[in-house]
Amino acid sequence: MLYWLLKYIILGPLLRLIFRPQVEGLEHVPDTGAVILASNHLSFSDSIFTPLIVKRKVTFIAKAEYFTGKGIKGWLTKMFFVGSGTIPVDRTGGRAARAALDTQLKVLRAGGIAGIYPEGTRSPDGRLYRGKTGVARLALESGAPVVPMAMLNSDVIQPTGQIIPNLGRVRIRFGAPLDFSRYAGMTGDRFVERAVTDEIMYELMELSGREYVDMYAQKAKSRPTREVVPA
Repeated sequence: MLYWLLKYIILGPLLRLIFRPQVEGLEHVPDTGAVILASNHLSFSDSIFTPLIVKRKVTFIAKAEYFTGKGIKGWLTKMFFVGSGTIPVDRTGGRAARAALDTQLKVLRAGGIAGIYPEGTRSPDGRLYRGKTGVARLALESGAPVVPMAMLNSDVIQPTGQIIPNLGRVRIRFGAPLDFSRYAGMTGDRFVERAVTDEIMYELMELSGREYVDMYAQKAKSRPTREVVPA
């Protein structure tokens, strides 16, 4: 209930008025049935703008730290993610990460929309980084199509570390659904999972117009950042 209140009454109308979303290819998101939305990740606000413009409920996973913050800011952040139906994930990996994927599988098997950031974390400099294979496992185990989604300028509207967003028109682009049924029954094959992931990342590169870096974003965060160039 809180999800729909936030979307249509509390926050949605105001956000639409302020940021005037410009969306391309929304028709690629089916009106019914299971689907995976795979997006690049430029800003904290990505998880706000996506549910705002997709008619159906989108269930994302997010780092567990968003649910354990202290003080008023921490409480507000937690309430937002809880209200938006976001699933916390322990990024240390192993069983904790698997539990988050299993939860999203339940969403897909119920005919819902699962949102995922294949890079696993926000880009440190606006470029597109190597995808983790969790998105492939989700697609192969569920059989759901993957709709690539590119956030085009959310890093300009709300750069990393900035609490209050800049005024601007958010731009989002959706691509045609990707069908991986040709790999049915091949879940667990690391070469297949890498091939599926790389195909998704290629589509995100084409949609976003961002430079691709064959390195995990988490590793890149330990290196000097580059100036972000809007798409």
